[in-house]
Amino acid sequence: MTKYRFEDIAYNSTEKKKPVEEDKYTYIGLEHLDPQCLEVTRFGSEVAPIGEKLIMKKGDVLFGKRRAYQKKVAIAPFDGIFSAHGMVLRPKEKVIDPKFFPMFIASDYFLDSAIKISVGSLSPTINWGALKELEFELPDLNKQRELAELLWAAEETKHSYQNLIEKSETLLQAEFQKMLLEASYKEYWLEDLSSSWLKGQTFKKTEIVDEGENDCIHYGELFTTYGPIINTTISRTNSEVKCASKVGDILFPASDVTPNGLARCSTIELKNVLLGGDIIIMRPKSTDINTKYLSYAINAQKEQLLSRVTGSLVRHISAKSLKSVIVPIPAQNIQDQFVDFAEKLEISKKSITPALANVKSVIKSIINQNITKEVSHV
Repeated sequence: MTKYRFEDIAYNSTEKKKPVEEDKYTYIGLEHLDPQCLEVTRFGSEVAPIGEKLIMKKGDVLFGKRRAYQKKVAIAPFDGIFSAHGMVLRPKEKVIDPKFFPMFIASDYFLDSAIKISVGSLSPTINWGALKELEFELPDLNKQRELAELLWAAEETKHSYQNLIEKSETLLQAEFQKMLLEASYKEYWLEDLSSSWLKGQTFKKTEIVDEGENDCIHYGELFTTYGPIINTTISRTNSEVKCASKVGDILFPASDVTPNGLARCSTIELKNVLLGGDIIIMRPKSTDINTKYLSYAINAQKEQLLSRVTGSLVRHISAKSLKSVIVPIPAQNIQDQFVDFAEKLEISKKSITPALANVKSVIKSIINQNITKEVSHV
């Protein structure tokens, strides 16, 4: 193992350009990167981005230096432009193998060290001047090549599992559209389907404890952990329950740093769960509506939800705007049939999830066992 300063491991390409109209097709912003995912699946903008952007080449490693705690690292899939709130990194091949390089940048070893030198409170950012001084230990190039082969094989397996999950979600959407074509239904505003709209209680993530007395949901868990149906919780707290769930409540996250995080909802099948701040609670009023179906139906209206998101640095959605979302409501027996199909599909997804988690664990294990975790500052 040899210790290197980061500036000896990577080039930081700072070449920029002012975008022109055609650049809108090959623009990648931080909003297009998914945490802990090297693949870019979204890109482009409706108009040419404003302000100078970084020039990227296919194969460059894109690193989100702003809010680095989100751990956004990806490989550029084509030549284009990248957000100025990121870094375009290239390997110094005498020190680090090009195939190992993106795995190294995406590792907790690198990212946890980089996060520690972020500056600022609202939007903590990493400066190259501080990052380049960090020192990391790396194995020799032959060992790196061996590790890269193992890591990319594991990465391909991970993608296979992720694709299966994505296909099941596509199948669910297709079944929903098929239902609408075959069954009669009426369209309703959410305002007409609700008895009340509430906001969760003030609740900090630090109040979550392992042995807490009360079940709780932090708003961030709605877009990181839970799906359309919540029938068990993962968090507990000793905080007093002032805003408690009722069975059938529809929960929306009210803020996130990306619009997609807000284009979703969950129905909770549990009562007396503490619902944290930044959770919008819709309490349905009709017993003729299967609230599980209602959750799926709302989630199918992604474009409507996205159109109601406001803000730039931090995105928001409000109860007022959600009230005008339109959803199709068929007869209750049709609702029940769709929910039955969706729940069977969810069982299939859950059988894949542990395997996916295991592969992710293997990737981390390979990194952790083969490179030193202590990082020094020059």
